[in-house]
Amino acid sequence: MRLELTKRGDYGVRAMLALASAPPGALLSVRRIADEMGIPVRFLPQVMGDLGRAGLVQSSPGRTGGYRLARPASAVSLLDVVEAVEGDSRRRMCILRGGPCGLDGVTCAVHDPFFAAQDAMIGQLSAADLASIARDRMIGSEEKA
Repeated sequence: MRLELTKRGDYGVRAMLALASAPPGALLSVRRIADEMGIPVRFLPQVMGDLGRAGLVQSSPGRTGGYRLARPASAVSLLDVVEAVEGDSRRRMCILRGGPCGLDGVTCAVHDPFFAAQDAMIGQLSAADLASIARDRMIGSEEKA
């Protein structure tokens, strides 16, 4: 079993952590976010567009423009970010059959435990807010220094 993000999801999470770590209201350019978080600069504008369409970031165009969080980091969950760039996290397909589970009125033998695990994962991602993650990231880098 795998729990992993696509590159797009990875870049979205890292970009949002950069914005959450910036001073409130500060604008960060795509180049600065990319450099700070090790993201290829050519992919970041598309990811930032996804985040903007989801209402997670605001952009300010122009030479001195950039991106900032659209709401406080404490009000943005990791699930919000992942779903903004990767889509709905809920699995709709049967683990065993490869089609919709319960379509014929019968769920597969592993439906309940797998969907309970999915709900637990979604609950954890929903409970993890960017402010806490960014704070833990800063504390971790201070301890290494």
